[in-house]
Amino acid sequence: MRGIRVRITALATLVVVVVLAVAAVALLTSQRRLLVDDLDDALRAGSKEVVAAVRNGNLDRPLTVPGDDDSIGQVVDTDGRVLAASTNFADRPAFPPPSGDPDETFRSSDVLPGEPEYRVMSRRVGGVVVHTGAPLDDVEESLAALRLGLWVAIPSVAIVLAGLIWWLVGRTLRPVESIRREVADISGHDMHRRVPEPATDDEIARLARTMNAMLDRLQASADRQQHFVADASHELRSPLTRIRTELEVDLRDPDDADLVATHRSVLEEAEHLQRLVDDLLILARIDAGPEGDRQSVAVDLDDIALRETARLRDATPIRIDTSGIGAAQVAGDPDQLTRVVRNLTDNAVRHAKTAVVVTLTEDSGLAKLTVDDDGPGIPPDQRERVFQRFTRLDEARTDTDGGTGLGLAIAREIATRHGGTIVVDPGRSVGTRFVVELPLVTPGT
Repeated sequence: MRGIRVRITALATLVVVVVLAVAAVALLTSQRRLLVDDLDDALRAGSKEVVAAVRNGNLDRPLTVPGDDDSIGQVVDTDGRVLAASTNFADRPAFPPPSGDPDETFRSSDVLPGEPEYRVMSRRVGGVVVHTGAPLDDVEESLAALRLGLWVAIPSVAIVLAGLIWWLVGRTLRPVESIRREVADISGHDMHRRVPEPATDDEIARLARTMNAMLDRLQASADRQQHFVADASHELRSPLTRIRTELEVDLRDPDDADLVATHRSVLEEAEHLQRLVDDLLILARIDAGPEGDRQSVAVDLDDIALRETARLRDATPIRIDTSGIGAAQVAGDPDQLTRVVRNLTDNAVRHAKTAVVVTLTEDSGLAKLTVDDDGPGIPPDQRERVFQRFTRLDEARTDTDGGTGLGLAIAREIATRHGGTIVVDPGRSVGTRFVVELPLVTPGT
């Protein structure tokens, strides 16, 4: 934070110094122009007496020039002869006439050796040129005083401004430092802590609110992971405990052991464990991988539905009706979409009494897949809870025949990542109907 404070202070001070320096140059330039213009006005006014004497033919010798003792004057004819000159400009060669044909010109020139620069006005009057001048030393002294003041003022202002900026930046960044310290102290054991939010509506306050929202999401994710690990541990422990119990019983009394029954039971438990581990791996990949990691190709959802229902017909006596399956193409990952259809149909067959009905239609840009069973149904207050992981309802809908309690959760996660939804149809009076809606492939994609 100190590095940012130093950089901002240095940069802001440098910018201000440059601006002040440019302003100082502009001020000196404009002040010089103003003072020189005032001097030109004084020369113009003073030359009127000399011009009047020239026109009246009564030039003073030496020439009298209005102004202070340092003012000079000279009258030169067209042949370059000096007709009259001021005392301090006597015996000086003729001052060069103005270039071109202007009646009045102003020049800055070193007219006297060792003297300050003069401002000279040249004015044509008939056949002569009247030159009057005054030294620029007053102008230079005024500018020198102004320049000295600026040399003192600009560094002083820069130092004061640097201190003010240093204080303001430190005060502004203080909440950021508080946020940094709080975040540095937060660990996995105290994710309930939040960064302080300033009572303002500036960028730092929005940063604090955004960071607290991120911490909320991280805490929610950590809570879900903890619950997931706890539930998974429980689900894995149960079949392992049953396997160990059966093996220990057989080992204690091997003469009375029914090895075939034990092998069959252990095999069933191992198959259940395998399905559970597979489902856990799928959920772990879904939770860990960003949505962009999945494939997105055109998938014929009707082909998947027909293939999965054909698989079930060979494994169950339940009647499976697929007459309502129509063509529908969606965009997504074919393996994940197959998992959605498989989990829903497996769940339906597991709880159906006599029949399962699968339909697929297109409606308003969506592919609508429904899976009906004539089983015991799901109570209205449990229709959302069944999509939670490791959910167990009453005995009639409990996965006692090979289910892991993860199938519906996996199906919803996949459907959501494909831009779709899965719900339990509340209008179904007998059994259960799951409704899946997925966006259809749009032309040109």
